[in-house]
Amino acid sequence: MINDTIADMLTRIRNANMSKHQIAQVPSTKITKNILKVLKKEGFIYEFEEVQEKLRNHLIISLKYKGRNKKPIITELKRISKPGLRVYVNHKELPKVLGGIGIAVISTSKGVMTDRYARNLGLGGEVLCYIW
Repeated sequence: MINDTIADMLTRIRNANMSKHQIAQVPSTKITKNILKVLKKEGFIYEFEEVQEKLRNHLIISLKYKGRNKKPIITELKRISKPGLRVYVNHKELPKVLGGIGIAVISTSKGVMTDRYARNLGLGGEVLCYIW
């Protein structure tokens, strides 16, 4: 049993990127689906789809690369709020990742969104991860 599904998902994406795989497979949960929706909307991945097997559902993620050398679009994924240490911020303290180049994925009362969108709505929440 995996305690931290978000960290597991980020690690699987990171490992697939390093070995230049086209797809990555992660266990399906509500929070991982919502994070992947944000990644797709921001252009870090092509697509993801849910596949049902006998006992469990999985998400198949199509990773994005650029150029002939297949340089990954996602340079780094960093988990911020962990089960042992949750990190909450209000709308004034929302982080800017690499001066706005990257995104921070925030879990708010209105759903999972980027730091830019949360800042526009004036919402704070739990900082899940940084992606650039």
